[in-house]
Amino acid sequence: MPIKFHKQSREFHLYNDQLSYIIKVLKNDQLGQLYFGKRVVDRDNHDYLVENTYRPVTSYVYDNDYSFSLGNMKQEYPAYGTTDYRLPAVEIKQPNGSSITNFTYVSHRIYDGKPQLNGLPATYVENDNEATTLEVLLHDDVINVDLTLIYTIFNNYDAIARSAKFTNQGEHDYQLTTAMSMNLDLPDDDYDWLQFSGAWGRERQLKAAHLRPGIQSVGSTRGASSHMENPFVILKRPHTDDFQGEAYGFSLVYSGNFLAQAEVDPYKVTRVQLGINPFHFSWKLAPQASFQTPEAVMVYTTNGLNDLSQNFHHLYQQRLTRGYWRDRQRPILVNNWEATYFDFTEDKLLSLAKTAKDLGIELFVLDDGWFGKRTSETAGLGDWWVNRDRLPDGISGLSAKIHQLGMMFGLWFEPEMTNKDSDLYRNHPDYIIKTPDRHASHGRKQYVLDFSRPEVVDYVYNMMVKVLADGKVDYVKWDMNRNITECFSAAYPADQQGEIFHRYILGVYDLYERLINKFPQILFESCASGGGRFDAGMLYYAPQAWTSDDSDAIERLKIQTGTSYCYPTSSMGAHVSVSPNEQLQRQTPLKTRADVAYFGAFGYELDLNSLPETDRQQIKQQVAFMKKYRQIFQFGTFYRLKTPFDSNIVAWLAVSPDKKQAIMGYFKILNDVNAEYRRQQLPGLAADLTYQVSEEDGSQIGEFTGNELANIGLVTTDASAGENKETTDFYSKLFIFNAK
Repeated sequence: MPIKFHKQSREFHLYNDQLSYIIKVLKNDQLGQLYFGKRVVDRDNHDYLVENTYRPVTSYVYDNDYSFSLGNMKQEYPAYGTTDYRLPAVEIKQPNGSSITNFTYVSHRIYDGKPQLNGLPATYVENDNEATTLEVLLHDDVINVDLTLIYTIFNNYDAIARSAKFTNQGEHDYQLTTAMSMNLDLPDDDYDWLQFSGAWGRERQLKAAHLRPGIQSVGSTRGASSHMENPFVILKRPHTDDFQGEAYGFSLVYSGNFLAQAEVDPYKVTRVQLGINPFHFSWKLAPQASFQTPEAVMVYTTNGLNDLSQNFHHLYQQRLTRGYWRDRQRPILVNNWEATYFDFTEDKLLSLAKTAKDLGIELFVLDDGWFGKRTSETAGLGDWWVNRDRLPDGISGLSAKIHQLGMMFGLWFEPEMTNKDSDLYRNHPDYIIKTPDRHASHGRKQYVLDFSRPEVVDYVYNMMVKVLADGKVDYVKWDMNRNITECFSAAYPADQQGEIFHRYILGVYDLYERLINKFPQILFESCASGGGRFDAGMLYYAPQAWTSDDSDAIERLKIQTGTSYCYPTSSMGAHVSVSPNEQLQRQTPLKTRADVAYFGAFGYELDLNSLPETDRQQIKQQVAFMKKYRQIFQFGTFYRLKTPFDSNIVAWLAVSPDKKQAIMGYFKILNDVNAEYRRQQLPGLAADLTYQVSEEDGSQIGEFTGNELANIGLVTTDASAGENKETTDFYSKLFIFNAK
């Protein structure tokens, strides 16, 4: 069993073939952190790792004892105020105004498998022998509250999943104001902090800085994980890169307000925390009630950032994503939005669909504007019934005609929002989130529905079910185009208003879960003005997400590279759009747009009927190419070879599980003149196999062993000296590797 408890030393050792995690019940019965890193041999006692040297200006737990201060200890789930002055993982406000707690060890249990988290997304196992779980029960005698720390270590992934559960066994109400999903105290601070920041249209850009004394953090207070930050961070050694070195990755399986931070103390201990953002959070913990934190996933590697990412990819593809579409190749789609916007008729839609079918496209998606009085962004949200003036035969009639073409049919919703110019708002003005006696701000003339209220979720669910059932819908694009302001719910008393942000996202999860159970074969794609809620929590319900509203191929090199540090290519909605691009007015070759989008859930966002015949024929070839290699692009092992954050050349590699096939995307952002000779090394291939290397048009390059390609590399030099007309700005090429 990969979790051992040593009774004499009161130590727990969680391990698999690659990593070890060791914690200990300290002499004051709290939990201490001893080690997280590469697998070590199990031993009965690791007391030598308990460091608690005397320090000036320090407070101590025991009278006349200068050897035990929590301020000097590496702890497992710390509280503030009892000799530790660092930020806590837990804080509970009590009726007398105190927030001091003392959670001490009571018992533990170790068992095969992994528990589900009620109402929350989480990784899972299909067989109990895939993982082992440790639950440690701690208790505070003064307030009579239990704290259960839950750890699951997987056998086949270098990952540990963690969460915490609070249960009030007493007779008084308490306010839980901080409840992090994980805390990890590391013994030094020699790390680079990697975060994935940006804004709308430039999401998840890699930002790196060396840790410094004090706090570095990212988070969201918007009610969603946000375009600006992502609930995923990395700590890596300064010399670690994509191919070698030590790194830790921390991912929160959650879609609401979050906080990820590293606090470096004066003695260079680094405290890493991840969980619900304590800002504007409080949870009324009533007698006999429980609160479960979201799950945090920790990955460790000594083999570089590609290996760290691949662990997340494989775990999230296979044991976070669920259901019918988990292992299936994603259909190639065309979305009508950039082709028609709000200006469409059924005839126009069918004409676009017929052209798409002729080109081999498999899924037609009707975007915004099919419902209520929705002819612009100012009206109709929340009225999820078909506009018969636009679609006389309804969604069911249009869907039947799309299906008769041999295509799947998809539909756009924005279930969490309403306009004031809607029947929903006119009938239920109290259904939106707003603060009494305060102005209600808008975004795009829309308002956020109060999904903390079950009756609001029920109202939306009943409308959606009717449309999805009658329309025989195969795919849903679930959009969310504004964040929460004036957060308040009319359904809850004053002492529960700090719960609304969290209850809101629980309502979103509940609606997803009910729809998935009702329609298990619908492919859900999450969207939040593009990448505004691209997180692990969403992947539990929707196996793919619209990565960004910015579909410019060159910007997508950054966006998709940044996204790849945690999330698999199968989760990234990646489409070919018109040139000049709508967001940047940049002109890029149709080939480059497709070459970038292949590395994801592939589709098109343009008016196929307005394209010249040469472009349509090129799209037909692109669709055929994607179908041929879709399994590798979406489910192969992904490598970042060169990234746009530090290079004008970008190179991505996808390798089949058996290593017999691989595809490299090679992109030059700006052309260069009389450039240097170039070779690209390719890890991940089988050293002992010989590969026939060709370009996507079938041109043969040669035969090379995997050993040669990994160590010598493939020559990628181009004659960019003014005479060569092939290379331009925004140039791309695909290389295909087939084992003989």
